[in-house]
Amino acid sequence: MILAVDPAANGRGDRGGRLTAGRGWRNGVTADRSNRRASATPELVDIVDRPAGGSTDPLRSLAETVAARLRERVVSGVLKPGSHLSEQALSDELEVSRNTLREVFRILAGEGLLRHEVHRGVFVSTPGVEAIIDLYKLRRFLECSTLAQAQPRHPGTKAMRAAVVDALRCRDAENWLGVGSADIAFHAAIVDLADSPRLSSFYAQIALELRLVFGLLPDPEFLHGPFINENLAIVARLESGDPAGASKMLEAYLNRAERLILNAYTRATRSKLPSDGSRSEV
Repeated sequence: MILAVDPAANGRGDRGGRLTAGRGWRNGVTADRSNRRASATPELVDIVDRPAGGSTDPLRSLAETVAARLRERVVSGVLKPGSHLSEQALSDELEVSRNTLREVFRILAGEGLLRHEVHRGVFVSTPGVEAIIDLYKLRRFLECSTLAQAQPRHPGTKAMRAAVVDALRCRDAENWLGVGSADIAFHAAIVDLADSPRLSSFYAQIALELRLVFGLLPDPEFLHGPFINENLAIVARLESGDPAGASKMLEAYLNRAERLILNAYTRATRSKLPSDGSRSEV
């Protein structure tokens, strides 16, 4: 069965819809993934489809395939922090055993995307203030130092420019989740300037956690809109041959972004996030 999101579940396809399934799950996954790759940036394809161990065991391989689909829902902003994942419902919809689904949950919990609550079930993780601060500390350390030492003609510079173009296109279409994805791709391209596969792989995990943070905030336009032109200015400075100047711009940018997100998170947790466990269910 092909994992999808039913927009009718809440009236909008871009907000936490119910996971559904259609015929041909196992045979349809490849075609569904190919269609999504056509509209996704290369950086996000890498984040979503990276192997979770590369096992040749059939059960493990199926679990990794299902995990990739659920991971994609997090990256795209469809699965929101706090969403409850019903083991029975997902097992029925995906036509996989509960044992397979539990392996999926174990994989994603190991990545920090899901958490298990005793006697309550499995939920999409909800980052707290400490996690947000730590993420931005890591981002400043990784991105600013990488950018300061970058070669302006590195292929990653073109990837940064392409991500900005994609963000502008999404902004014009008022696709703010798309703008968020383009922003993540822009910063992943900065890390790729280091030519370190391990560093890029590490940053892919940070990108997943960032999407969880973004999902906490109710207004993606407010979150992403102010930074599109700043991304453009940063890549233009790098292209001009001034990586050190671009790095200083990025550091100031990340400081402002952290403050904006922490303030917005505080407002959101006061008024939006449930405190009685009445989370949305998938």
